[in-house]
Amino acid sequence: MNIYQLAIRPLLLNLTKKNPEWAHTTTVRSLNWLSSKSLLNKPLRQSLCLDDARLEQNLFGLRFPNPVGLAAGFDKDGVATPIWGSLGFGFAEVGTVTFHAQPGNPRPRLFRLELDNAALNRMGFNNLGAADMAARLKDLQHSIPIGINLGKSKVTPLEEAAKDYLDSFRLLKNCGDYFVVNVSSPNTPGLRSLQDASMLGAILELLQQENDSHKPIFVKIAPDLEWEAIADIITLAKTYQLAGIIATNTTIRRDNLKTQVIEQTGKSPTEEAGGISGAPVRDRSTEIIRYIYRQTQGQIPIIGVGGIFTEEDAWEKITAGANLIQVYTGWIYEGPWMVRRILQGLLGKLEENGLNSISEAVGLEVALLPPKSTPHAISRQSQETQWLPNSGGL
Repeated sequence: MNIYQLAIRPLLLNLTKKNPEWAHTTTVRSLNWLSSKSLLNKPLRQSLCLDDARLEQNLFGLRFPNPVGLAAGFDKDGVATPIWGSLGFGFAEVGTVTFHAQPGNPRPRLFRLELDNAALNRMGFNNLGAADMAARLKDLQHSIPIGINLGKSKVTPLEEAAKDYLDSFRLLKNCGDYFVVNVSSPNTPGLRSLQDASMLGAILELLQQENDSHKPIFVKIAPDLEWEAIADIITLAKTYQLAGIIATNTTIRRDNLKTQVIEQTGKSPTEEAGGISGAPVRDRSTEIIRYIYRQTQGQIPIIGVGGIFTEEDAWEKITAGANLIQVYTGWIYEGPWMVRRILQGLLGKLEENGLNSISEAVGLEVALLPPKSTPHAISRQSQETQWLPNSGGL
């Protein structure tokens, strides 16, 4: 264990456990200030970053210096965009941003489940809106690819969702290196119904018609989908020539949690609405990555996210088929040196396996496995029982 895990992390978690959202907001504002003042000095950059040609990849027209990215949800308004490359990330995804600015769901809405190395959130896409982000990111210089995660405004009816996504994309299409259609958050009423093939197809068709610069577009899916639904999304990805699929968002399941009571509310996690990220979603997201890779024979790029804390977690997702990976909850728990530690571990894995680049590791585990049938689907009834009576799809 390093000094962060031994001393700094316990102190920070104790100081902020009653209000993790305040801690989150303060961190983003501090990073924005550091970026504006150029105060992230060279020695600190050198301690956080790891440059090695074996970790580089060129995917969908973009150069990624390493495969570890920051997941959407941390920098919702893109206020710290210039600094993420200096913290060791190979790419970063800002948002989720909606066309209309919105405050999100009532507080408290972010909770740490420390016993589970997890977080529960029902933020509800709180952000300043697409126009604000466009003004901030216009002509902004950054050293790594920046993705923009698009969501549906809460005030927009589901039947008008496609135009809502399109309006955001029109404002932002020249500001990001790639874009993500987020239809998988459990915290906006009805949003996950947009993963249905017909509704998602309508969104993707409008975006690609507007996509005159041919920016890479991804779709981000939930870990709670049935296999048949994932197969439908794979078909849509091919039909609309998407750059790839991000697997996965947070889960609404509450299986085998160690946390019995959330201190801020006095309730069990099973009584609280929202999505869970971190270790509880690790295995399911990897399973979905493996399935997508097998179904597409590795022809559709995958960004894997969910429960990555160590180089072992990262290696598992990459060898299951993820070209790139993203972290969020793990970074919160493990601290800013986690990225470098994972990258060092990945280099060690390459050497152990006699590989010359990280791209050679993508799908390695799947390629070595014998063919097998589609995994047993999660039944629709099973999924519905995970929704809590008072959740309202928040």
